[in-house]
Amino acid sequence: MALNGPRPTWLTFDCYGTLIQWDEGLMAAMETILSRKGRKIEAEEFIPVYDRHEHQLEHKPHLSFADVTAKALQLAMRDFSLEADAGDAELLTSSIGRMPPFPEVVATLRKLKQAGFKLAIISNTDDAIIAGNVAQLGGAIDRVITAQQAQAYKPSRQIFEHAWRTLGVTREELVHICASPHLDLTAARDLGFRAVWVDRGTGRRPPADYEPDAIAHGLDDVPGFFQKAGWV
Repeated sequence: MALNGPRPTWLTFDCYGTLIQWDEGLMAAMETILSRKGRKIEAEEFIPVYDRHEHQLEHKPHLSFADVTAKALQLAMRDFSLEADAGDAELLTSSIGRMPPFPEVVATLRKLKQAGFKLAIISNTDDAIIAGNVAQLGGAIDRVITAQQAQAYKPSRQIFEHAWRTLGVTREELVHICASPHLDLTAARDLGFRAVWVDRGTGRRPPADYEPDAIAHGLDDVPGFFQKAGWV
C-alpha cells in the first residue's frame, strides 16, 4: 500500500469529516435541536437515523443540500415520533457553515500549497453552505466543486467527472484525500482514481473489496506520504 505514479497536479479533498469537523458539529447541532423537543434522545442514537435518510435523499431527482438536510431531519424526527419545524432545519443548515476545521488542517493545506500542488474541494453540499467553511481554511483552496454545481452527489460518477472537467485534468493527474468510505472510497474503487483515506477513528471502514493507496490518521500525515512518493 503506497502512493505511486505521476506527481499529481491537483489534490482534491472531501470537506466534511476530512477538513471540517462534521461529526462534532453535527452532534452539537442535533443536541440543540433535540433539547427543544422535550424528549431525551441521545444525539448518538439520532444521527445514524438522520444519516440514513440523508444518503437516501442524495439521489435523483436532485435536491439542494439545504432541502436534503431539511427533509432528512423531518424524516428522522418522524421516526422518533417528533415533529420538525422550519426553525430546526434552519439551525442545522446554518450550523454547517460554522463548523471549524480540524486543528492540523490549515497548516497542512498551506504546506501542500507551498509544495506546488493546486487544491480543490469536492463536496456534497451547496455553494452558500460551504462558503463559511472555506473561509476558515486560510485561503489555500483554489477551487470548490459542489453537488449543487454538478447536480449530483457523491459517490455518483457525475460529480467526480464534473470536477475533473472543471479542473481540466484526468483522474491520473490527481490524488483525492477523503475520510468518507461510503461516499469517496466507493467512487475511488469504481472510477479508478488514487485516494488517501484519512481514518479519524470514527469506526467507518473502506469497502471490503478496496484498499486505499495510503491511510492517514490526520491530514498532517499526507505531506510525508508525498515525500516518500518523490513528489516533494
